Amino acid sequence: MDLRLPRLRGLLRGPRRLAAAAAAVVVLAGAGTWTAAADEDAPPVHRADRVMDMGNGVRIDTSYFTSSDEGRRPAVLLAHGFGGSKDDVRQQAQNLARDGYAVLTWSARSFGRSTGRIGLNDPKGEVADVRRLIDWLAKQPQVQLDKTGDPRVGMAGASYGGAIALETAGYDDRVDAIAPAITYWNLADALFPNGVFKKLWAGIFVNSGGGCARFEPKLCQMYQRVAESGVPDTQAVKLLQERSPSAVGDRIKVPALLMQGQTDSLFPLGQADAAAKAIRANGAPVDVDWIAGGHDGGDMETSRVQARVQSWFDRYLKDDKGTDTGPAFRITRTGGVDSTDGQAQRRGASSDTYPGLESGRKSIALTGREQSFANPAGANPPAVSALPGLGGGGLAQLSSLGVGVSLDFPGQFARFESAPVTGDVRITGSPTVTVHVESTRDDAVLFGKVYDVDPGGTQQVLPSQLVTPLRVEGAKAGKDVTITLPAVDHDVEQGHRLRLVLASTDLGYASPAAPATYTVSLKGDLSVPTAPGVTTAAAPLPAWVWWLPLAGAVVALVLLLTGRRRTSAVPPDPELAEVPLQITDLSKRYAKSADRYAVKELSFRVEKGQVLGLLGPNGAGKTTTLRMLMGLIKPDGGEIRVFGRAIRPGAPVLSRVGAFVEGAGFLPHLSGRENLELYWAATGRPAEDAHLDEALQIAGLGDALSRAVRTYSQGMRQRLAIAQAMLGMPDLLILDEPTNGLDPPQIREMREVMIRYAAAGRTVIVSSHLLAEIEQSCTHLVVMDRGRLVQAGPVAEIIGSGDTLLVGTGTPVEEPVVEKIASLPGVTSAVRTDDGLLVRLGADGSAQRLVVELVRLEVPVESVGPHRRLEDAFLTLIGGSA
Repeated sequence: MDLRLPRLRGLLRGPRRLAAAAAAVVVLAGAGTWTAAADEDAPPVHRADRVMDMGNGVRIDTSYFTSSDEGRRPAVLLAHGFGGSKDDVRQQAQNLARDGYAVLTWSARSFGRSTGRIGLNDPKGEVADVRRLIDWLAKQPQVQLDKTGDPRVGMAGASYGGAIALETAGYDDRVDAIAPAITYWNLADALFPNGVFKKLWAGIFVNSGGGCARFEPKLCQMYQRVAESGVPDTQAVKLLQERSPSAVGDRIKVPALLMQGQTDSLFPLGQADAAAKAIRANGAPVDVDWIAGGHDGGDMETSRVQARVQSWFDRYLKDDKGTDTGPAFRITRTGGVDSTDGQAQRRGASSDTYPGLESGRKSIALTGREQSFANPAGANPPAVSALPGLGGGGLAQLSSLGVGVSLDFPGQFARFESAPVTGDVRITGSPTVTVHVESTRDDAVLFGKVYDVDPGGTQQVLPSQLVTPLRVEGAKAGKDVTITLPAVDHDVEQGHRLRLVLASTDLGYASPAAPATYTVSLKGDLSVPTAPGVTTAAAPLPAWVWWLPLAGAVVALVLLLTGRRRTSAVPPDPELAEVPLQITDLSKRYAKSADRYAVKELSFRVEKGQVLGLLGPNGAGKTTTLRMLMGLIKPDGGEIRVFGRAIRPGAPVLSRVGAFVEGAGFLPHLSGRENLELYWAATGRPAEDAHLDEALQIAGLGDALSRAVRTYSQGMRQRLAIAQAMLGMPDLLILDEPTNGLDPPQIREMREVMIRYAAAGRTVIVSSHLLAEIEQSCTHLVVMDRGRLVQAGPVAEIIGSGDTLLVGTGTPVEEPVVEKIASLPGVTSAVRTDDGLLVRLGADGSAQRLVVELVRLEVPVESVGPHRRLEDAFLTLIGGSA
């Protein structure tokens, strides 16, 4: 699925009359150009490229993907984002084709090799094109038919592509399921929220689309009119509404998986909320997923999203009722910081019902007198919130790291503040507040936002960098207005305050050019939704996550340990009953040596929910420690307790431990599934406790599960071994070099599963030589060298933030600009690197002030993070002994 930043090329063109003769789709390229893509683990995929004639000179470039499997199968239409082409979704198309779908991709009008003018999904333009593509699919011998001319078909796409999926489902009842992402429900609401023109985003669309010549004339004229006046007129609103999915909302009656971005000032979460309510009202199944990224940057979670889309289609296109499509509602939440690139670690939370944006409201009292402030002439200088187009290191991403980067100018805003919250408050949805507004002019434009302010009052963070614009008509006479603030998912820590700010300007929007004075007073408390039914513990690892070859759960090595002589029982320690692992003064000598130790006086503790990385150079004692932990060898001194019970060979508590260490032995003549079933049966535990189906999904081996293991590649054996380690969903999972034999996408998937597995209340211990992977996956570290503990603690503490920041930039920074940065207050030095800038801060410097200054200097910031990496810290700790 294309989840990159889409670029809208303009604002719709007028309808075009299609001649009756153009109703038939003509294949210009004959049989097309066929290619095949294959790997050793999956059947080959054939691709046929064709240019299809839509009439009136419009030609659409397409690609058709099928596997060599015989028989008919459901079809999927994959749409690309604005500014892209069919090539952007090629990989997802190949994956779906291998999974048993016939997949058709295409470049929309004016993109790629397709012709025609951009109509912003005009029902008589782009939507009509897709309906003709469905006609073509109905004639293909590989495609399953519900009836003559009616193929079994689903649609997926992001942003522009997500909107065409929604619209087509409303205009053509042959569409059977949809999975749109980071898209709009009502384009007028998105570009003209509450009557305010979103000028910066609209300008980016038009310019990135190549100018007005690439759009329908009606759209270009509308944009120029609104951009000049700064005020959307009735005709402009009507035009965009007609091109929106909301125009046919009462006709969308198919299962819909709606995935919306949390860092998205273009199409915020409210757009998906409106879509979910409308489609559910029609009686169709709807699941909602709030991903971490969006049009303002952040992690697009591509692997997880595509896996969930495939499960959705398996359920509703293949009619596989056993497929777990995931929770009705899921959120990706921030859970720590990756110091390699400065981005946030992620974990999931979910609910079995969609709470909407108003669930579990909590009143928070605000204080503040009546305040007057100015709308300056020309609305300059403007306040700064989101910066569209900044990319993966955008301001929204920085705010998720706790870096306050918003800018409000004195005299241009009013603020009201709460008392410190007495307990953590998780805001999930749209806060609301009622205020009284007066203006010296008839109309007022305000920008509402809620900051999270630290106990010292020195740092304020604007969640996801989102603001709500509001045009207040009749404000000269005074008016009470209720402001619905942006929907967010944000945790306000105990002792922090909430600060409501109402500003007169914002960089991304058009404000009145005439000077005015606004007066604002409170008329009630701030009401924040808390969505109490949404919890991390309620999200067990659904099947759409298990499809990924990731890490997560289970296995008792009881079978391997039976027959060993047991030592006398050691009474459990009740104080450690909830502690997954406590190692105290653990020692193990080398064989036939009285004074040489593989492990010596090792002590550390692991808590629930942690992902612990065990690090050390070769010979540090890591594997020996793990083998003692699993009861495979006996220590010479000290003790190991798992949930308060002493570890010894065959200890019953080992049934709560799952492990993957030094590979797994399989019977080569049996299939992957048969090996797992035989292993579990040998443990003597009930079959229903195995969670075998989930483990098979984790393996991600598809049809290979029915093949003999002797035919498996190294990577396939590794994935099967990890699935075996997860049988039974153990409370403590041990993984020794789990990523051996996995390719980079599979390594990333493994990382995500480990994080989610621990977030559900379990514990993961992972030993690996991939320091960058450990840094991204783990919450805590234990560093060993020559058998001894060197350091233990949270990743951030061991790495240390230091006073040097690495600023990633989209393009090289010119030397004169570098010199300006070096001379900024609080900056000691600035040096260009291959990745951007290395900035050293002085005692009075701060990341917040640096980012604001970089934005002012128009530096193309993509990321900001500490320069010290885990590799640097590791080499420092072990003194180069690696």
